[in-house]
Order: sequence, then structure tokens, then C-alpha cells
Amino acid sequence: MIPDYKSLEEKIGYVFGDKELICEALTHSSYANEQNAKGKANVRSNERLEFLGDTVLSLVVSDWLYSEHPDFPEGKLTELRKAVVQSKSLAGFSKKISLGDFLLLGHGENKNEGRSKDKLLENAFEALLGAIYLDAPPGDKTETVAKFLLPLVKEELSGENADIPYDYKTELQQLVQKQSQWDVLSYETVGESGPDHDKTFEVAAKLNSNILGRGIGKTKREAEQNAAREALELFLGEA
Repeated sequence: MIPDYKSLEEKIGYVFGDKELICEALTHSSYANEQNAKGKANVRSNERLEFLGDTVLSLVVSDWLYSEHPDFPEGKLTELRKAVVQSKSLAGFSKKISLGDFLLLGHGENKNEGRSKDKLLENAFEALLGAIYLDAPPGDKTETVAKFLLPLVKEELSGENADIPYDYKTELQQLVQKQSQWDVLSYETVGESGPDHDKTFEVAAKLNSNILGRGIGKTKREAEQNAAREALELFLGEA
């Protein structure tokens, strides 16, 4: 017998035509294994849907970020996507729709508070995306997933991830590697000033022996990022 998922469907704004799909999306392997061991009809866990949902998640988020931020380079888009698809974010999405309340768990997992475990919630959320994708009408699958997913994504990026520090060093490294596999990018501390408790560092970003940029910061890491940013401006001609 398939549980009543009406309240969950109201929360996600989507009504499943195939109720077995939503049931499968919320069936943890611990429950499936227990039922199958008891000789029940073959009960499928949400692992296959999780696999599909992970791909759908990346596609929908990538497509939206690409369209929403036409001026962002690859590195910045990657950082934003990473912030959304990380385990913490996905578990948070699950909690917002009380997904844990609907999970089918084995006795042991249920006793060990599996409904509140981030990893289980993350996997279930991805499985739910996979289920929506499969259930949606042909030609409208990614749009249907996006209608449910993107409001959560936008809220996430307007919150604690609104100002993700940009990794200029990674962007510069990728750019150098595209140009030549033989060039060596390095960072050299060329100056320090101030007392030990309040130092300022100056770092040079070097390609082989040539200085591409200089950066100043309160830590070496900050100075390296600023040096990489100046080097990128040289490479890309960006202000």
C-alpha cells in the first residue's frame, strides 16, 4: 500500500501521476532490505532515483546560473553551483519541506534518528528530483523540476552564500593550463610589514620567472588571491 503523500505534494507544488515514483524516492535502502528479507514483493530503494536526481540537479542549477549571470567566468559559476549542490544545502532543502517525515526507513535506521540525518535527507532530496523528472510530461521535464527547485536555490544564494569569496587562484590556474601545460604558476612572498599581531603581506604571482601581478593582504592567502586577481586582469583585460 502506497502512503498518502498529498501534504508533501502540496509543499513541493507538484502532484505525481505515478505515485509509485514518489514512494520509491522516499524509500531508504534499510527499509527495502528489511521488506525484501521478509519475502515481500520486490521493494526498490531510492538509490537509482538518487543517481538520476544528482544529474538533474546539476543540469537545472547550471542552466539557471549560466542564464542568470552572463558575465560570470567559469570559476565563479562553479563556485556558486558548488554552494548549492553541497550536502548541507540539499539537506536544508529537505528540512524546509519536511521530507524526513515521509521517509520509509528500516527499524534500526528509524531508531537511530535517520529522519534527521543530513546524508539521508540529501539523498532523498536528489531522489525526489529524479522522481519528478521521470513523472513530468515529455518535453517539460527539466522545466517542471526547475519550478520546484529554483525558488529553494535562489533563497539559498541570497542567504549565507550570497557573497561567496571568489577563488581567483583557481581561475588563474585554469587559464594558464589552457594556454600551456609547460608554464609554471607560483606565488612568492616579496614583502612583510607591521608587528607580528598585525602583519601585512605582499605576494607576487609569477608565471615561470615573470611577475604577472602583485597583491597585498592581512594573510598570505589573501595576498595571493589579490595577486591572482591582478594577474587575471592582465590576462583578460578586465578592470
